[in-house]
Amino acid sequence: MNQPLERLIEMFRSLPGVGLKSAQRYAYFIIKSSDEDAKEFAESIIMAKKQIKHCQECGGYTDKTVCPICLSRNSKLICVIAEPKDVSVMEKVRSFKGVYHVLNGTISPLENRGPNDIRLKELLQRINKHNTEEVIVATNPDVEGDATAMYIAKILKPLGVRVTRIAQGISMGTELEYADEITLSKAIESRIEI
Repeated sequence: MNQPLERLIEMFRSLPGVGLKSAQRYAYFIIKSSDEDAKEFAESIIMAKKQIKHCQECGGYTDKTVCPICLSRNSKLICVIAEPKDVSVMEKVRSFKGVYHVLNGTISPLENRGPNDIRLKELLQRINKHNTEEVIVATNPDVEGDATAMYIAKILKPLGVRVTRIAQGISMGTELEYADEITLSKAIESRIEI
């Protein structure tokens, strides 16, 4: 095999969930594409990398200073999620009318990540700024997600903020991004106070 093809295959293979066969299919597809299509594909990657940043309010991905969700939704209801990608997962539900807060991780002693390593200080600032009434914790239903949810409940309860956790319609150990819309919708509707 030639060097440029091998490099292209390896680049595709570095993507999460892409094995050798898929990487080869993607590489051959790009090679067979027109020069214009290949250029457009490459430019879209570069443009996204340059223009997409974190929203100053929620920490999600946006090409603006503040994302459209934070500008237009009810800030009295905040859904706390672990990663920016979880915003698009939760948006599939279409029934949530509040805003999001991205922690950029969860509490994980095994990975040496504590409460000060995630965006909890920013969450407290938002709650105070907007007089938030309820915080829904929608972290993954695993040990780290549960530990983070319990910690958030512990620090928010004294502030008089209602803290709920999405219902466990999502099975233990499942990543939030793999849950379907109906399960997520039911989990939000059946949330419980923690």
